[in-house]
Amino acid sequence: MATVRDILQEALHRLPGLDARREAALLLRHALGVSEAWLIAHADDQVDADRADAFRGLIARRVHGEPVAYLTGTRGFHDIELRVAPGVLIPRSETELLVELVLQRTPADADCYVADLGTGSGAIALAIAHARPRVCVVATDTSGAALDIARDNAARLRIDNVEFRQGNWCAGLPDGHFDVIVSNPPYIAEGDPHLHEGDLRFEPPVALASGTDGLDAIRTLVADAGAHLRDGGWLLLEHGFEQGLAVRELLAAHGYGDVFTKRDLEGRDRVSGGRFSQQGVRAPSKASRAP
Repeated sequence: MATVRDILQEALHRLPGLDARREAALLLRHALGVSEAWLIAHADDQVDADRADAFRGLIARRVHGEPVAYLTGTRGFHDIELRVAPGVLIPRSETELLVELVLQRTPADADCYVADLGTGSGAIALAIAHARPRVCVVATDTSGAALDIARDNAARLRIDNVEFRQGNWCAGLPDGHFDVIVSNPPYIAEGDPHLHEGDLRFEPPVALASGTDGLDAIRTLVADAGAHLRDGGWLLLEHGFEQGLAVRELLAAHGYGDVFTKRDLEGRDRVSGGRFSQQGVRAPSKASRAP
């Protein structure tokens, strides 16, 4: 009978990439139902044949390309653990920047209203609601299946200050209501070869690609969000690392002021935003890229 160390070493010979050791450990923890500390402390323990076979099956699926998050059914994001499944985008660490920028604009001691558009698993909405219990969040998605997962995450995490609605982007939102509207929309160009590589092959295309330049969804959001923002409210959007300038120009053209782009931890343009004014189109402050 193989030990924990044996089957981990076996997996390392099969898994490609620099993350092989981390992925093998995550999948073994899932197969055995144990913690990271247990794996370290019990490296010489024997693994029964059924669980070893289950682990080898997970490794085979990972070698085929299936994302680890879909194989384990969970993904950590910000300060919460989410259930994920095929049909929703896998939350990524760079999107945590979007959450932080919302939290900077929603004081912990104030009642605020936030909309998360295209919520998927509910990652952004639930992370905000968890960190700001006084914030009321409305989360929308066109996919009923995605909303089922998001509602399940909210119930499991016991987060009750999020309301989920089915609809496309701003459809169904009350007018002039929100302090912040936030979205991680699809922003990859439809013909981008990366859509056929890695984890992206298994994620829902509708959550990844948007038009020939990747900006169709962002154009819709910039054009429509103002009707649903309070005077001085913020629109914050995640986008691709080469799209910062284009998104800033869209925001400025629609009358948003204080337009900016914020870089992620790897120094890439990642989130752009602006402040809405009910006075209509105005000369915005100079658009900037934040450090």
